[in-house]
Amino acid sequence: MKHGNLAFVCTLLLSAPVLLHGAAKPHAVALGAARHELYSMEGDPAGARKDETHLDVRPLVVDGKVKEWTTGEAHLVTDRSFTVRRAVRLNDSLPSDKKQQWVWQRGPWLLVDRSTGKVTALHLPEFDPGVSQVEWFRDYAAYCGLSTSRKQLLAVVAQIAARRPMLRRKLSAWNDATPVSPACAAPVWQRAPLGVSFQATGAAAATNFSLVGASAVLVEDDP
Repeated sequence: MKHGNLAFVCTLLLSAPVLLHGAAKPHAVALGAARHELYSMEGDPAGARKDETHLDVRPLVVDGKVKEWTTGEAHLVTDRSFTVRRAVRLNDSLPSDKKQQWVWQRGPWLLVDRSTGKVTALHLPEFDPGVSQVEWFRDYAAYCGLSTSRKQLLAVVAQIAARRPMLRRKLSAWNDATPVSPACAAPVWQRAPLGVSFQATGAAAATNFSLVGASAVLVEDDP
């Protein structure tokens, strides 16, 4: 083989990984139009409010296919990732029912990567569908949660990809027999210095917490 041909072959082999990487198909990720669905405490005892009769749900479409159903507003975490809450369509048919029946329920929060098309369910600690209303800031989720014993209302700050909550403090006692709705006001974030305040329903004043030395731990996969 001539030196010129050998050099051409070597150049082609060395550039092959780059060509293959460049040929990767981009993913198309979008939230579709909302639709109005019947919704009630009978169908979703833990997640619905007493006055709710409908739930707006939107499809999460990845590469032209419906990947999940979602509800509520999405939160942009980075320039390529966002969070949104899943809406679950659950089979509510009894064995004796002649016709299938379905109900909608509020599900867990999802992390969606627009570059890879990956959808991940987030397992937020002490999150309770009937109590927790998440307020997002950066990759932090602030909400009121319930302890494992369901006897304490907690102030919780969870961080995407972190193993433990950044904050877990008792706000007040909790009794499932006489629940309070809503359990607390929406948490209020502060940027500098980084902090968040919680106020349980009936509390005289809000409780403020500082978050020191916190930075993003979210690792996004290469597309």
